[in-house]
Amino acid sequence: MSSPALSGSIAAPLPPETWKRRYPALARFAKSVASVVSLLAIILIIGTAFVGPVIHGVDPTFSDPNLIGLPEPPSAAHPAGTDFQGRDLLSRLFLGARISLAVGFVSMFINLIIGVGIGTLAGWAGGRIDTMLMRIVDALYSIPLLLIVILLQVFVKPLINDAIPPDKELPILLSPDLISVYLALGLSNWLTMARLARSEVINQTKKDYVAACESLGTSNVRILFRHVLPNCMAPLLVAATLAIPEAIFVEAFLAFIGLGVSPPLASWGSLASDAVSSMSTSPHLLIFPAIAISVTMLAFNLFGDGLRDAFDPKGSR
Repeated sequence: MSSPALSGSIAAPLPPETWKRRYPALARFAKSVASVVSLLAIILIIGTAFVGPVIHGVDPTFSDPNLIGLPEPPSAAHPAGTDFQGRDLLSRLFLGARISLAVGFVSMFINLIIGVGIGTLAGWAGGRIDTMLMRIVDALYSIPLLLIVILLQVFVKPLINDAIPPDKELPILLSPDLISVYLALGLSNWLTMARLARSEVINQTKKDYVAACESLGTSNVRILFRHVLPNCMAPLLVAATLAIPEAIFVEAFLAFIGLGVSPPLASWGSLASDAVSSMSTSPHLLIFPAIAISVTMLAFNLFGDGLRDAFDPKGSR
């Protein structure tokens, strides 16, 4: 039988571990109503883009000869109306959603690979390599982003068209027009990612755990890929999320001025461009693409802000 003194010295049991204790960043994200709603909106947009055409079942390139030149307002047969070519606008909005989202995600991955690669090399190597790479980044920063994208689009698109045989059938998301947009946005919008990666790597190399690893004889490659880069992923993930709506907006602008995908393909920007001349007579042609662009950009921006606050609660105060 244990004595009262002995039983009183036993520590109280620890509270049970919950998912909030195990994943504090996820718990902070879940507390934000705007972040959760934006995530649900993104899931709904992506799901609608790929499931919507199956449910709606209308070919976005089919032109009804009875409706050519007479855009029809929203109706039971055409929930979003038709355009001047007699094509169903809702099916073309679904097609534009797939194209715009593909541009956003693919260009984001290209930006992530190039930007993180160059920024990590500059921050880890330091010295002349850092100076040379950052001067290149500074020089490219002096050129407006849209000018770089337009120039790349003008020069890259003909090369891709010449490289791919005209009789070769490719999926819509791998068409020459879209590949040129992927490359133009991916090769021009990595500068911010490179600067952020460099600053994060430099900050991490000053931490005590890096000195401890070096004193234990750990190789530089292992320190970089096993310890430094994983600790840099939170801000880089936030930056990558915020790069998606930026790419969608730039693609919409390119399509609006005629440098995006070619007909019969359609993105939200090209749909808005086709509707400008008929805003007074057929406002639905502009309203639906504009709402799609606005809601998507707002959802991704709110989602990125929620990730930033979840990963860095001190910085959000």
